[in-house]
Amino acid sequence: MTYYERNLPHWQQLAKDLFVTWRLSRSLPSKVIQALQKNRALEEGERFRRFDAELDSASFGPAWLKESKIAALVVSALKNLDEKKVCRVHAYVVMPNHVLLEPAAELRKITNLVKGRTAREANRLLGRTGKPFWQDESFDHWIRNSAQFERVRNYIERNPVAARLVKRPEEWPWSSAAKQHRLQPVSPRS
Repeated sequence: MTYYERNLPHWQQLAKDLFVTWRLSRSLPSKVIQALQKNRALEEGERFRRFDAELDSASFGPAWLKESKIAALVVSALKNLDEKKVCRVHAYVVMPNHVLLEPAAELRKITNLVKGRTAREANRLLGRTGKPFWQDESFDHWIRNSAQFERVRNYIERNPVAARLVKRPEEWPWSSAAKQHRLQPVSPRS
């Protein structure tokens, strides 16, 4: 198992799938982040649900990922990982200010490949070269069993519905649930 720490602890068990959230730089107010970090009495899952609800509201900071050209960059980068067999992307959704995904490879490698490429190109398209695009920190949680794998996949693909962006998961164009982006179904690794 690998472990490293920044603002949050990050564990990755070898040969285990992950649930990862990347968000845009400055997409949450610092008071929200501090409140979530201080409230250690809450279970990790509940802290994440509150964090994700704040992101889903997209009421603070940039929402560049709602622009189709920018969202398409991220989807393309995720599909490229899958096609080049860098990792298997089981499910993903690109929301206005964050990305939820379930990859199957070392997180650092995936993060570098996706965030670096998309940040440069998105900033070029937005006319803001050299400025932070993604938040440095990510939230990640390793998948422990097949039941959790299915819950996480459903959570990811239903996230636009929960955020009231669409009525059905397949209506959100920047998701593995959308017909044009549908990935081959896979089972979790043992």
